[in-house]
Amino acid sequence: MGSGFIKKWMILCVFLSVAVNLRDGVTAEPQVPCYFIFGDSLVDNGNNNNIQSLAKANYLPYGTDFPQGPTGRFSNGKTTVDVVAELLGFDDYIPPYATARGEQILRGVNYASAAAGIRQETGQQLGARIDFSAQINNYKNTVAQVVDILGDENTAADYLRKCIYSVGVGSNDYLNNYFMPNYYSTSRQYTPQQYADVLIRQYSEQIRTLYNYGARKFALNGIGQIGCSPNALAQNSPDGVTCVQRINGANQIFNSRLRSLVDEFNSNSQDAQFIYLNAYDVFQDLIDNPSSFGFRVSNAGCCGVGRNNGQITCLPFQNSCQNRDEYVFWDAFHPTEAANIIVGRRAYSAEKASDAHPFDIRRLAQL
Repeated sequence: MGSGFIKKWMILCVFLSVAVNLRDGVTAEPQVPCYFIFGDSLVDNGNNNNIQSLAKANYLPYGTDFPQGPTGRFSNGKTTVDVVAELLGFDDYIPPYATARGEQILRGVNYASAAAGIRQETGQQLGARIDFSAQINNYKNTVAQVVDILGDENTAADYLRKCIYSVGVGSNDYLNNYFMPNYYSTSRQYTPQQYADVLIRQYSEQIRTLYNYGARKFALNGIGQIGCSPNALAQNSPDGVTCVQRINGANQIFNSRLRSLVDEFNSNSQDAQFIYLNAYDVFQDLIDNPSSFGFRVSNAGCCGVGRNNGQITCLPFQNSCQNRDEYVFWDAFHPTEAANIIVGRRAYSAEKASDAHPFDIRRLAQL
């Protein structure tokens, strides 16, 4: 038998193997076995749907561009963690804790809750919400289930150490706490520097609890530019365009502390890895140069009420703008899918050195 025949035969076998796999729907394994998500309305995908809360998005026009329609996502389509899940190779989005069942939890769970913060009281004027500590308690329940499914604690620990843990909290501790003096006393108790220190102290304890329950690969998300949201512009910007520096300045102090915390954790943790994701500067790019990213409007919501569509979130069945991909913001507070795609992609694979520190999610997945 000639070498030419053998080569052709091998090529045919490879071709048939690929064809069979495609026919049977076989896909490549994701880069990590599971992806656990903690956060607020920026990444909530349904955990607030059935609790007594004003912070809900399980109605149109939310989900207008999402395949399943309204799910509880505070966007017209995908959130940043949906984008990251796709880039990590998951063939479906990570389910919310409220509905995740059985072996489904082995690929990760989303615990995020709209209005949630680092502090327990944050967001209480909106009703029920699952604060970060409560989300961690829900994760502990998941870990117990993972141990049951995999058979023992050592096997579960080996499995969980390979997973990525995304944490994005802190926005509401400013938006629905510090900068709401009629409801909360924190701005009278603390300077912005003191408040950031108080938040980071509690946050670091919460992260240590996650570590004690198996987490080893952490992606910690900084706060975006709350002072540039349509809500902040509607309430505090003289021209409806200039961002509110008083708010952004406080956000930057928190982000600086969080980046330093990542360095501290990495210095003191032999078997864990932490990265900081710089959403603040990514949004700076979108707001400073919207046209270079295909955006036309960066200071108003695609739907909403009042000046800049920034007074409240979208009303049920309200008509939204038609050119959704040209808006940075979907409503008074939350980005459109188009903006989330950019933020998610740059978190996964940094385009600038400042996007992620010390490196991005793609590298974290490889460790």
